[in-house]
Amino acid sequence: MIDGVVLTPLRQIFDERGKVMHMLREDSEVFSRFGEIYFSCTHPGVVKAWHLHKEMTLNYAVIFGEIKFVLFDDREGSSTRGEIQEFFISPENYVLVTVPPLIWNGFKSVGTNTAIVANCATLPHSPNEIERRPAFDASIPYDWDIKHR
Repeated sequence: MIDGVVLTPLRQIFDERGKVMHMLREDSEVFSRFGEIYFSCTHPGVVKAWHLHKEMTLNYAVIFGEIKFVLFDDREGSSTRGEIQEFFISPENYVLVTVPPLIWNGFKSVGTNTAIVANCATLPHSPNEIERRPAFDASIPYDWDIKHR
């Protein structure tokens, strides 16, 4: 696990009316503060990467569809510097991924549906607080293609 990243299993409560999908509570160990929540809707096969936040912590959950969520640690002095980590998250693998500042991250919608990714961030979005690189930037050693294993 990349240092500082936390994976939290989430609950879904089902009954004959449908379900409730828990995401984040103020009494959770990973909650620090509320900045904003938004939903990123991503069509199948689309990659939204790479970006890092200088100060913001991200809390991602997928409420519909499926994504391949990828992290890259390029932090000076980090015990996990140079590591890549990928998660496949969806309602079937319903987890909260908490990403600290300065971790490069991005995701690809996989499957046949538009994925809906919820992010409960610790700060409101600010263009001065984010850095971006193209999805296929050579400085991040990751290939977004499907791996036939």
